Amino acid sequence: MSDLRITEAFLYMDYLCFRALCCKGPPPARPEYDLVCIGLTGSGKTSLLSKLCSESPENVVSTTGFSIKAVPFQNAILNVKELGGADNIRKYWSRYYQGSQGVIFVLDSASSEDDLETARNELHSALQHPQLCTLPFSILANHQDKPAARSVQEVKKYFELEPLARGKRWILQPCSLDDMDTLKDSFSQLINLLEEKDHEAVRM
Repeated sequence: MSDLRITEAFLYMDYLCFRALCCKGPPPARPEYDLVCIGLTGSGKTSLLSKLCSESPENVVSTTGFSIKAVPFQNAILNVKELGGADNIRKYWSRYYQGSQGVIFVLDSASSEDDLETARNELHSALQHPQLCTLPFSILANHQDKPAARSVQEVKKYFELEPLARGKRWILQPCSLDDMDTLKDSFSQLINLLEEKDHEAVRM
């Protein structure tokens, strides 16, 4: 092969590399979903969301009203509206449901029986609300690192999730701040449910 042909071959390879690296155009925009995150005070909502956003745990302050965080994932961005879980705030939760595309309910799986009963009542009330009843939802059984933590099966039975969730898209996952892989997997599963709902809406 002549020197000219060799030079042309190298130039063409350089051109292909340049096209591959520089001319792909901007990556496609990630879809965004608006979620509402609820649960009693002390369930760990703020800490879990802050950890997902790589924020320092030292700056975490319990939410008294509501806050919004954009939680980035590889295939989606979740705009999570977290509502405070105190007694005097829970009665106003429904005012913030509008526009939600999914629900996250965080549960302290090591809580007292009284708090567990309150959490169950709040979850049932929320998921039967007209603005939430058809949405995908995720229940995070938090604080699994505590000795008194209830298992996922115990939570499922106590919360009567089978009749409550019949016909809905939902997941129930254990989690804790010490296990980020499981936490991220929980949110990835929720994103899959949101995408499925999107695809169904397009087909309709």
